[in-house]
Amino acid sequence: MLLVDSSDVIIKDLEHFDLEQTLDNGQAFRWSKTSHTVWHGIAHGRYLEVEFDNSALVLKNTTVEEYEDIWRDYFALAVDYGTLRQKLSTSSNMNAALGLYPGLRLMQQEPWEMLISFILSQNSNIPRIKKMILSLCENFGSEIKGGYTFPTASKLSELTEDDLGIIKSGYRAAYILDAARQVADKRFDIEKLKIQPTEDIKNALLNIHGVGPKVADCVLLFGFGRTECFPLDVWMKRAMEKFYPTGFPEEFAEVAGIAQQFLFHYARTNPDFASKTSV
Repeated sequence: MLLVDSSDVIIKDLEHFDLEQTLDNGQAFRWSKTSHTVWHGIAHGRYLEVEFDNSALVLKNTTVEEYEDIWRDYFALAVDYGTLRQKLSTSSNMNAALGLYPGLRLMQQEPWEMLISFILSQNSNIPRIKKMILSLCENFGSEIKGGYTFPTASKLSELTEDDLGIIKSGYRAAYILDAARQVADKRFDIEKLKIQPTEDIKNALLNIHGVGPKVADCVLLFGFGRTECFPLDVWMKRAMEKFYPTGFPEEFAEVAGIAQQFLFHYARTNPDFASKTSV
């Protein structure tokens, strides 16, 4: 049920949703907890405070138009997670993760931001990724109420590796610059690629310096919404060895990426999988 209260948009009776499980599971890096029920962050060039309590999601200081244009898809609010979870639960090896994270959802984020974010994620951990992205935005984004926007490809394409030294991204600086220049001059044309087959987008991603199969699959999944993509990092390889040593069930192929996020978060937060492994 969608309601408007003053300047807030409220979605009542929302099931299978939790802010912490959704915003702090390794798919998004620009959200912080304000209180037990409130989070704040910046996406699509907008600052948003969002609260979830008693099955009601409150998007503060926004409009119905903005909700329909941005936030409904961003938070996957149009996806029937009840049916999706029921389907995944037919595989008994999914049930531990599904049970621990009843409110986790796969978000639909901006491809450009995901491209740079997951380039920065290589051989790193979530706190460090967040720190590098924050520094990138503070130094090269535009200031808005509540923080800074994610810098444009055009802005980053004009920089040098020395310029990027301030964010302490190390060898990843060269990768960021190549990605920015390809996006800025339309060699990697995000708008055109959005309607292309997944394999074509992946091939274009792999032509960016420093983008390998895992980063490409992350960008496809979290940025382009290609839920058939199944990123494999060390955490996921361990989860697969434990739960699906012969491969993930074919009957879940279309939503394999969503299942992957449950398994990834389960592996990353479960002591049985703990090691010195980064993201």
